[in-house]
Amino acid sequence: MPSSMTGFASTEVEVGLFRLVWEVRSVNHRFLDVGLRLPEELRKLEPSCKERIGAVIRRGKVDGTLRLLRAEEQQADTELSDNVLETLLDLQDGVLRRSPEARPLTVSELLRWPGVLEEPAPVLEDLERSAIDGLDAALVALRQARQSEGARLADALLQRCAGITDIVGTVAPRLGEAEQRYRAKLLERIDKLDLELEPERLEQEIALIAQRLDVAEELDRLASHVKEIEMTLDKDEAIGRRLDFIIQELNREANTFASKVQDEVLSRSGVELKVLIEQMREQVQNLE
Repeated sequence: MPSSMTGFASTEVEVGLFRLVWEVRSVNHRFLDVGLRLPEELRKLEPSCKERIGAVIRRGKVDGTLRLLRAEEQQADTELSDNVLETLLDLQDGVLRRSPEARPLTVSELLRWPGVLEEPAPVLEDLERSAIDGLDAALVALRQARQSEGARLADALLQRCAGITDIVGTVAPRLGEAEQRYRAKLLERIDKLDLELEPERLEQEIALIAQRLDVAEELDRLASHVKEIEMTLDKDEAIGRRLDFIIQELNREANTFASKVQDEVLSRSGVELKVLIEQMREQVQNLE
């Protein structure tokens, strides 16, 4: 199943008094480019996180953010820090000795002093293990989002392929008619110019011109490229670059077709081909 390079996923994991929140998003990029923002406590996980992302995502710019938050419903077992409080009170006594008119700190001011209240620190090993689990879950969701978008793009591409097939199928039977129309116009011009040409030489020139204007090979190659796109879309691998190359070849054949035809009906078909191919090119840019 083809995968898009665009997607977003988020997960939350609770670890004791804390929550680990992953947000992972990806956008189009020529290669795989991973950027991570991790809390300082978990910075050492960056290499392993990038390795796990690379095992799931093959193309795209991936940005991952991990936040460490306190779980709102959890209450910490807060304790007083005797050392910090004792040091603070000693400093206060020194100030009051020098400045007796100074007001002593209130209980609430003491409790708000940085470091007076101690809260249990998260267990680092638990955080690390949960961070990896959360990333794996986010990557599963991201992969699913990218595949869902990829399936939509594949359907759009197949619709355009069907459109090209219809045009090729309509144009092929008309080539003989177009050649006859061109032949009649050429003979009409020669007649207006009142030129005397040997019938045999005239037929040779018409045959050479018809050969230069023949687009049967271009139609065959257009049909062949369409079949190759359809087969490529069935592959369970990164197909974006391959499809991009095929679209370039498809566009080259369409341009050659449009430049060779000298018939109004066929020229309109050439314009329709180029519109469909341009739409396909834009969609292929989003595929992994």
